Order: sequence, then structure tokens, then C-alpha cells
Amino acid sequence: MPENAMSVKLLLTWDILPEREREYFEFVVGEFIPGVQRLGLQPVEAWATLYGDYPQIQIGLLAVDLPQARRILQSSGWNQLKSKLSALVVNYACKIVPARGGFQF
Repeated sequence: MPENAMSVKLLLTWDILPEREREYFEFVVGEFIPGVQRLGLQPVEAWATLYGDYPQIQIGLLAVDLPQARRILQSSGWNQLKSKLSALVVNYACKIVPARGGFQF
């Protein structure tokens, strides 16, 4: 990584459609995680909300820098993964933040 590059984290949140839970878990384990890794993102965290009015799932994906994150989010590979995910979840959101240790929301 170049010295002046700053790692960024993609924070993805969503709620799983209740009637699609089994399909969702099969997709995430079998396609989504391997797919984001092939695109160059490193999964670094996954959180589930058990109580409260927050997104059910939050995933953190590490990118080398902001330009890489933007390229990936504009790629056909990302669009295919997001399209499949969108059939299984609601309230999808994505934001890019400077990477730091610990929980980020």
C-alpha cells in the first residue's frame, strides 16, 4: 500500500427478509463473502443486532484506499452480488468511512 494511502472500510447494513433466511445464509457464505474477496475487499467484521431499532446485520469490508473502494462499488461484479443480495434483504445501506479498529457505525 502506498504510504499516503489510507485504508477505508465499507460499512454495509441490512435486514434479512424473514421468509428468505435460509437462502440468505447460503448466499452469504457460498457467494457473497467469496465474491467480495475476489473483488479485492477483505471482510473484517460482521455484527448482528439482537435487540433494538438498528439494522439487523452490519458487515465491515476493508479496502486498500478510497479509489479502490469506489472502483469496486462501480464494478459489474459488485453489481451482481448486490443484485442477488437485494432479493434477500431490505433496508440495504452502504457507506465508506476511514478504517479504524473497533466497531464503527
